[in-house]
Amino acid sequence: MGSSNKNCETSNRPKGSSLSGWPRNDFGVGRRLKNLPALLQIGLDANRRVLQVEQLTHDCHIGAQAFDQLQKPAEVNGQHVSALPFGQERVQALLTVLVRFCLQPGGFRNRQLRPLLAQLLGLSESQISPGRMSYDLHRLRLHRLIERVPKTQRYRLTAFGLKTALFYSRTYQRLLRRGLSELHARRLSESSALAIDFAKFQKALEAYIAEKLAA
Repeated sequence: MGSSNKNCETSNRPKGSSLSGWPRNDFGVGRRLKNLPALLQIGLDANRRVLQVEQLTHDCHIGAQAFDQLQKPAEVNGQHVSALPFGQERVQALLTVLVRFCLQPGGFRNRQLRPLLAQLLGLSESQISPGRMSYDLHRLRLHRLIERVPKTQRYRLTAFGLKTALFYSRTYQRLLRRGLSELHARRLSESSALAIDFAKFQKALEAYIAEKLAA
């Protein structure tokens, strides 16, 4: 009776599967001892990918928090600090100028920023007062984007500041401005790959919505 049940279980098992119910060549590698190193490597690679996904998910949350904190005013050690909105022209100009000083070991001074900032904003240097420049430096420092060089009146980018400045300026200049220009400029509507693909997407989306509404 027991032998009959055993034969019955074996006959019901999928062909090519092991006693545990898993296919013998599930990973394209046999189950013999000589294949143990290959199986171990497969397991390590799978574990590494899982860890990478978990790290990416966690890092995205940290990045979202850091970005959100810059978008609104804050209190730092009892001092009020205004926001650094991503889309604000002055903020973009400030961070673009800061990137230019990232390789300057001695840091930079208030007066070194003014002519560069004025140029990016389309203003004369006299239109940006030293007091206003000091205010901008103050909020950059409280947001931890820059720090004062000890025993000097000079400043330098922090590691966090460099990452943020590069992200702000590169994303805005190379992605948003360029992308939106291609989408909205009529003269580019037939030559821009982005505009052409977006028009296809919009047409497909409208057809899908019409189909669902008609159903």
